[in-house]
Amino acid sequence: MGDRSMGCLMDWQGQMLAEQLMQIMISSFAVMAFLGGYALDSFEIMLLVYAGVVVLTSVITVFNWPFFNSHPLNWLPQGGCEASKARVLSEHKPKC
Repeated sequence: MGDRSMGCLMDWQGQMLAEQLMQIMISSFAVMAFLGGYALDSFEIMLLVYAGVVVLTSVITVFNWPFFNSHPLNWLPQGGCEASKARVLSEHKPKC
């Protein structure tokens, strides 16, 4: 696993946001690249625009930017489920 201090982990909502951004950017710019290439009657322009968009989308969605980490995960304490269960039971002891 990655180290949180190095910024190697992206939370679940951040992964979903990255996936949605990638899908929206690639699809919308693919249509715009096609229309621009068609209007200019240039297959080369279409491919260059689309390749640029793929690179831009990769830079935005592949790297772990801070806005992808706005919902940090709360992990169980080390010791697993038994340690967590013992802690919960000790917190909810009836008071006499």
